[in-house]
Amino acid sequence: MKTNDYVKFMTEQFVTYVDQPKEVKQAKREEKKEHRQPMSFRLFGMIPFALRLMWNRKRHE
Repeated sequence: MKTNDYVKFMTEQFVTYVDQPKEVKQAKREEKKEHRQPMSFRLFGMIPFALRLMWNRKRHE
C-alpha cells in the first residue's frame, strides 16, 4: 500500500467517525467496555486465572 493510499484511508475513517452522532459513539464505547477482559487478565495473562482456580478448588474441598 502506498503512502497516499494509506493517508486517504485514514482520512476516510476519521471523517466517518467524526460524522457519527454522539450517542452512536458512546454506544460503541460502552459495548467495547462490556466485552473487554478483566484488568488482571489483561495485565498478567493466565496466572491470576490459574491461581483463582486453585484457590477455589482448595476452598471447596
